[in-house]
Amino acid sequence: MARSSDTLIEDLERSYKEAQERMSDPSVYNDHREAAEVGRKLKELEGPYKLAQEWQALLEDLAAAREDPDLKELVPELEERTTRLEEELRLAMVPTDPADERDVILEIRQGVGGDEAALWAGDLYRMLARYAERKSYKTEVLSSSPSEGGGFKDVTFAVKGDGAYSVFKWEGGTHRVQRVPQTESQGRIHTSTATVAVMPEAEEVEIEIDPNDLKIDVYRSTGPGGQSVNTTDSAVRITHLPTGLVVSMQDEKSQLQNKAKAMRVLRARLYDEERRKQREEQEATRRSQIGSGERAEKIRTYNFAESRVTDHRIKLTQHRLDAILDGELDDFTEALVSEDRRQALEA
Repeated sequence: MARSSDTLIEDLERSYKEAQERMSDPSVYNDHREAAEVGRKLKELEGPYKLAQEWQALLEDLAAAREDPDLKELVPELEERTTRLEEELRLAMVPTDPADERDVILEIRQGVGGDEAALWAGDLYRMLARYAERKSYKTEVLSSSPSEGGGFKDVTFAVKGDGAYSVFKWEGGTHRVQRVPQTESQGRIHTSTATVAVMPEAEEVEIEIDPNDLKIDVYRSTGPGGQSVNTTDSAVRITHLPTGLVVSMQDEKSQLQNKAKAMRVLRARLYDEERRKQREEQEATRRSQIGSGERAEKIRTYNFAESRVTDHRIKLTQHRLDAILDGELDDFTEALVSEDRRQALEA
């Protein structure tokens, strides 16, 4: 290990015991936000802590076997197990993103390319929803603005399940498509884009929003062609005055439901903004070496003529476009996670 193994193990054991003590402290227990944070920390340290205990026990067995002539034949097997466990421990001690276990909110927007970009945004939504389904996650559409051609100007949806953010965070950025649009009579290939923003869902106790910081407008919902969908003022637009963030919601018939959904998205955006500031303060964090997840960053190209998908962050190309658009994204996710871990171990 980069530093002496003993020092790393001591640090780990101290952190684990400190987290345990804090969890049983009544002042922490009564503070929902701090209790949630300490609980996550404890859960994060539990795996490495158990591996460390197992590794230390193996080291003792190995030392005993080397000294006892009757146990000499066990030495090669114990050495192999110790080496394997040390590698597992190294990987387990790579700091994880505290948001990894959370549910996630994704916002997909058409980019460059007019109607074709809106159709592409719809294809991306279906791809990511299918990926969630394959992972046995639940999805919930929070808001959508369908385009007249059958795609989406934008669509926002939540994905719920253990580790949803750790899976979907790699999808943030610009997705570029190269294909012949259905409306193209000359058969020319067009390039269009859609952007994906991926935000961990924040809990109410973590992001406290002062009601005085909100400007709430209500209005009538409108359909794709501008016609009024219903006759009551059920659509809601919330402006967060300190940051200027605006969230509109009109999919539900009830004003209360639209407001609740808008607040979920607003909380996620504020939490995401807070995390972005922390990342900037820490300069180049590990994840930004692979990709920042910013909308402007081009992460993947989908070429229909060659059935080719290329992830530009890890230079991985696959020629199975249909399967990928049907949600088979595990190869990309696993390669991105491996590269992230490799860089973290180097650091």
